[in-house]
Amino acid sequence: MNLNFSDNLVPYIPFILQGLWVTLGVVIVSALIGFILAIILALFKISRVKALQWFADAYTSVFRGTPLILQLMIIYFGLPQLLGGVDIPPYVAAVSAFALNSGAYMSEVIRAGIQAVDKGQREAAMALGVPYKKMMWDIVMPQAFKNILPALMNEFITLTKESALVSVIGTMDLMRRAQIIGGKTYGFFEPLLFVGLVYYLLIIILTFVGKMIERRLKQSD
Repeated sequence: MNLNFSDNLVPYIPFILQGLWVTLGVVIVSALIGFILAIILALFKISRVKALQWFADAYTSVFRGTPLILQLMIIYFGLPQLLGGVDIPPYVAAVSAFALNSGAYMSEVIRAGIQAVDKGQREAAMALGVPYKKMMWDIVMPQAFKNILPALMNEFITLTKESALVSVIGTMDLMRRAQIIGGKTYGFFEPLLFVGLVYYLLIIILTFVGKMIERRLKQSD
């Protein structure tokens, strides 16, 4: 096999690892924004206001029904055309696309978690005169999050892997740096294999953290 890790990979490991912080930045910021958006959409979906339900369902349908890479390219390449040539930085485009997409998926998970909470608890809270907002945040949401934590962690893991797509718009993440090294050394296998290992280790860590949080939540019941 024509592999040369000493020349095609080892000298460039520090350069590739610098992309780890870009990858983590995109994932963490996108997940936080997407999570907030998902809560809002989930509350819209269970609202009695038909317009809010329609908006949330339409939003989810669009972002779940189209490829993520298409959404990313529309934001990065398409929006500047509508905005009169205003450039959108790759990082901003990446975070926007992933947050909007992740929010659509997580909203369904959160909605299901809220509706899985026993209706009797909500009825009892309303009978005691507990305001709707306080009931949702202090009674319903904590129980819902315990039930949906595995699904939320799975979405976070998926988001971490899909973040590699940002390389197509020039974001200097792990994948993009591996491609640059491959073009420089004409050896793509070695840097891509290394990046695959980094992603794999990230997923293992996230899986471990998710299970640890689940155990603590169960112990607190």
